[in-house]
Amino acid sequence: MSIQRGSKAMIPIRSAKVNPRPKGRRVDPEALAEIRALLADSPRRRDLLVEHLHRIQDRYGHLSAARLAALAAEMKMAQAEVYEVATFYHHFDVVAEGEAPPPALTVRVCDSLSCEMAGAEDLLARLPGILGREVRVIRAPCVGRCEDAPVAVVHQNPVGHATLEKIRQAVASKATRCPLPKYRNYAAYRKGQGYRLIAECLAGRRTREAITAIMDDAGLRGLGGAGFPAGRKWKIVAQERAPRLMAVNIDEGEPGTFKDRWYLERDPHRFIEGMLVAAWCAGVGEIYVYLRDEYAGCRALLARELAALERDPPCALPPIHLRRGAGSYVCGEESAMIESIEGKRGMPRLRPPYVAQVGLFGYPTLEHNMETVYWVREIVERGAAWFAGHGRHGRKGLRSFSVSGRVNKPGVHLAPAGITARELIDEYCGGMPSGHTFYGYLPGGASGGILPASMGDIPLDFDTLNPHGCFIGSAALMVLSDKDRARAAATNMTRFFADESCGQCTPCRVGTAKTLMLLDQPKWDEPLLTELSRAMMDASICGLGQAAPNPVLSVIKYFPHEIR
Repeated sequence: MSIQRGSKAMIPIRSAKVNPRPKGRRVDPEALAEIRALLADSPRRRDLLVEHLHRIQDRYGHLSAARLAALAAEMKMAQAEVYEVATFYHHFDVVAEGEAPPPALTVRVCDSLSCEMAGAEDLLARLPGILGREVRVIRAPCVGRCEDAPVAVVHQNPVGHATLEKIRQAVASKATRCPLPKYRNYAAYRKGQGYRLIAECLAGRRTREAITAIMDDAGLRGLGGAGFPAGRKWKIVAQERAPRLMAVNIDEGEPGTFKDRWYLERDPHRFIEGMLVAAWCAGVGEIYVYLRDEYAGCRALLARELAALERDPPCALPPIHLRRGAGSYVCGEESAMIESIEGKRGMPRLRPPYVAQVGLFGYPTLEHNMETVYWVREIVERGAAWFAGHGRHGRKGLRSFSVSGRVNKPGVHLAPAGITARELIDEYCGGMPSGHTFYGYLPGGASGGILPASMGDIPLDFDTLNPHGCFIGSAALMVLSDKDRARAAATNMTRFFADESCGQCTPCRVGTAKTLMLLDQPKWDEPLLTELSRAMMDASICGLGQAAPNPVLSVIKYFPHEIR
């Protein structure tokens, strides 16, 4: 004990005891050596945290507490920061100290609506008994392959039109790399005048104003769901201070949506060139591409083709960074995606400010869906009138419809904007399967609501469905037949939203869970569900909570006979 002097009173002060062991988990030297060897000379920046977590997960099959502590020490971050990010994303298996790690092989069975209708529940019930304890079988939200329902993913390898035998064979093969699809590679794309447009832009033979005007005249709108005019977005970002960044959204987690993957697997450079042109028009100096983790084949494909582009560039290129999602639907929201790119939990930001003003790393950011920029080159080469010249029922342009469910030809169908669901089914999808009658449809995936077949003649485009409490979103059309029930579809979608809520705001976190409980009742409490839905729509931070009630409200309004 010591005495403090120089004051009116002499106050006894106890000597501080120094704890030789710092608080928190101690860093295991062996784990630290593993992490250092795994990361090698990669930068230890905070924005690479999710990428580094993927490296550990890929190498060891899980994230142990010791390796998470070692990663935090190596990146000079608090362990809590690393832990909260690792536990936020579905595809990271965090194993606490003393817990057994998961089996070496995991089989994920998609249980979203199209797969549920195709028999996913039977697969989930029977697979554990067939594959044994050495294989983990878990449910997965939509994996973006609805045209091949039901779908299972063995390690990172998708098994379309999955059966018990096909999954067993995939497990027995022990393949760990997702096979690359056949596509037009860099050499083939260059032979077809690829990258001529961006080269002309950089050489001064095109102007930003002229190309932006073409997008305005064509009426190209954001094709990720929001539908904001592309040319106007370029002008807004271009007026902001430099430096400016670009973030391309290929998260595509909306159940029923798979158009971005469809185009990437066939012609990736058409997307890349359109992305470069959009970045040039907006004065962007650096690009980040955010790709959902379920698209392992697309990730390998893009990495290979970006490397080929950089080895033999047709012109000066901005830095292009490919970032990997980790299983979070909410990261499809633009600000949540930006948070994830920055190495954080993918939680939506409050707005304003908007990402065009304060976006990635605090800089003005041009955010685009992949398909939006995919069309840029073709619109410029063919002219605005070509794109705007398509359309039906008073609408203009083309739409890529991801069609799944009860149709003979599911897949991506490029059709005129404004086509009706009935026309799309009959003219593009080969009609309904034998023994099935058109009963209802989801025009915009999980969040776009549900309409009966009697309303199958409404033009499908931006704004046309809003008066009916629905929207087209990313143009994911899921078709129901008389063998299905709309209330079951709404329950499936609500379960998805409850699982995918990031938990940041109470209306969404509690509202989706409470709604799911109410839907389990034989007779729905319509007044309570309506009141709860209104609270979620009015008070949720982002589109997940705001749109989650749409399926339920649609059933109450258009399918009342199913719930009373």
